[in-house]
Amino acid sequence: MIKRNILIASAFFSFSLGLAQQYGGMWIPTELNEKEMKDLGMKISAKDIFNTQKPSIKDAVVQFNGGCTAEIISPKGLLLTNHHCGYGQIQAHSTVQNDLLSNGFWAKNMSTELPNPGVTVDFIVDIKDVSAQILESTDNLQEQDLAKKIANNIEVYKNSQKIESYQSISVKPMYYGNKYYAYVIETYKDVRLVGAPPQSIGKFGSDTDNWVWPRHTGDFSMFRIYADKNNKPAEYSKDNVPYVPKHYLPVSIKDKAENDFTFVFGFPGRTTEYLPAIAVEKIMKEIDPARIAVRDVALKTLDEKMRADDATRIKYASKFASVANYWKKWIGEVEGLKKSNAVQKKVMYEGSLIAKNHEVKTTLDQLNKLYNDQAPYALNNAYYSEVIRNAETFALANLYSNYITSLEAGKMDEKGTTAFKTKLTSFYKDYSAELDSKVTAKLLALYANKTEAQFLPAGFDKYKNEAQNIVSFEELSKNSVITGRSQVNGAALNGDIEKAFSNQDKLIKTIKKDAVYQLFMSIKDTYMKTADPQFTGLQAKIDVLQKKFMAQQISTDKDRKFFPDANSTLRVTYGKVKGSTPRDAVSYDYQTHLAGVIEKYVPGDYEFDVPQKLIDLYNKKDYGNYKDKSGDVPVGFTATNHTTGGNSGSPALDAHGNLVGLNFDRQWEGTMSDINYDPRFSRNIMVDTKYILFIIDKFADSKWLIDEMKIVK
Repeated sequence: MIKRNILIASAFFSFSLGLAQQYGGMWIPTELNEKEMKDLGMKISAKDIFNTQKPSIKDAVVQFNGGCTAEIISPKGLLLTNHHCGYGQIQAHSTVQNDLLSNGFWAKNMSTELPNPGVTVDFIVDIKDVSAQILESTDNLQEQDLAKKIANNIEVYKNSQKIESYQSISVKPMYYGNKYYAYVIETYKDVRLVGAPPQSIGKFGSDTDNWVWPRHTGDFSMFRIYADKNNKPAEYSKDNVPYVPKHYLPVSIKDKAENDFTFVFGFPGRTTEYLPAIAVEKIMKEIDPARIAVRDVALKTLDEKMRADDATRIKYASKFASVANYWKKWIGEVEGLKKSNAVQKKVMYEGSLIAKNHEVKTTLDQLNKLYNDQAPYALNNAYYSEVIRNAETFALANLYSNYITSLEAGKMDEKGTTAFKTKLTSFYKDYSAELDSKVTAKLLALYANKTEAQFLPAGFDKYKNEAQNIVSFEELSKNSVITGRSQVNGAALNGDIEKAFSNQDKLIKTIKKDAVYQLFMSIKDTYMKTADPQFTGLQAKIDVLQKKFMAQQISTDKDRKFFPDANSTLRVTYGKVKGSTPRDAVSYDYQTHLAGVIEKYVPGDYEFDVPQKLIDLYNKKDYGNYKDKSGDVPVGFTATNHTTGGNSGSPALDAHGNLVGLNFDRQWEGTMSDINYDPRFSRNIMVDTKYILFIIDKFADSKWLIDEMKIVK
């Protein structure tokens, strides 16, 4: 239960009220907090940021491949995003013989830029508040009836709008369904790789430095958008031409100073700033620790093999980085929630709401009961979901399970089967059955030891011994068709997939008899019977009350300016360039430099090696126009912008709307800002534009790219 330490909470609450940006903010660009932005130093207007009547900054900002953010920095569609956002594409073009991850890639001209099938960028053409239309006739509806009516209203709205053939409309809920917004989206499908530094620059510090400040990572890569001859979206074609943007960002190489105004424009993924205290406590004490435990086992097993074998390193590079990213984030989140007294802070805020509106107490009492009732099911959900995600052999078994279910229900046609085979081919390409046999064996032991007996299949105790599992599961894996180590219809599923599917009835029967598949299904069936219905049923009730609690917060707290939680829609966050003092006797400056890269240099190391050419440039002090007043090249900087996943690759802009940095991370002590933004600790981390241009110009000898840009000196 929550320890309601009112004295501590009250002191902290009073202290936090005195700080600027108390709650952070991820603002819908049509509803900017313009006054505070200008008070903090912004020199342009909200209309310069988002305008549908004339070119504005929003026309230079795109969602990159459905996840990260990117920005246009030249009149020829040159696109800048993070190295880790383009990592999958860099990996896809890499082989052991031509390792672009290790060596980097720089096109010498447009004709040598590399196509990336399936990669897209999305422009937001317009944003409209459509709450009245979507919530029409829903006042007295509950749960399923409400969801059905809203879905119908969304379809009616979409069908009433006239858009171009290459556009789409997405309607998104805000404030837990109290409001709805429509987004007109324009998608471009020909995106080519232009340049990427070697990972010894783009991923410098790798997992050790991930989420950590001071940071010295040149986390950037470059792409280009191509369009048809009319500048409209088109599938890849050699006849396509560079896209001509409505607006592109000037790139500033001016020095930065502490307290300079900055704002970040991008597509933050997901935050939950308005949860009740009980929910935050469950995340901090139960859910995050469970997720961390599972990924800790998987990552250690993968890392051991990746360090010893280059082929495995390349095959698993992108997946490892993805798994490690949130593993470390959750560790920092737990520590940050504790350090910022997040639960007590929430308790105090809830008390202030109750004092103004006693109906809030009824809502919170109900939420407290529901979260406590849900706790054992939520914990099992966390372990189950993470085990199935990180034990890739079980993830494969789950894919087959879902396919067989759809097939037997008559919901799988030829098109669906083709899509499924394509998905399998992609999965097997970067899957090692032998390596994952060890991962899965270890996670079986963790699941058996950490999960309450009521959520486990009968006789599951035999999987508690990790060493024993490694031997027994390897035997199952070697004789399994789904791992690709045994054949069906005369072919392996990870080899000739068409032949393996040539007799589908036989394939399905063989999979159902597969020992790995049967083991997975025993876990899945038990979870679906003993935990999932209870978890989802209680969550549905929590969601209804959370919507009510959100509405009560807005109606009760008249002094607070609310912004909606992030949901992968276009947002603006703002703040100031600033260092931090995260712990007693520890102070961080806001800026790092190239000298710090050299200080961290460990020859031949997986994470801290440095290319010889970069060392030579440092020794010669051959910095060109890219040094700052210290005489060194600035690498990264921090500010108080409120960011999250999805903001990776987002432009960091100055008071005049010039590009000054590329957002790529947050400071570890402030990763809890997805749940509880704290102005004392929450810092976003950006690559300095001076370092980006320095690497392009001096290291990569690609001045032709610099010549495309508008440089603000």
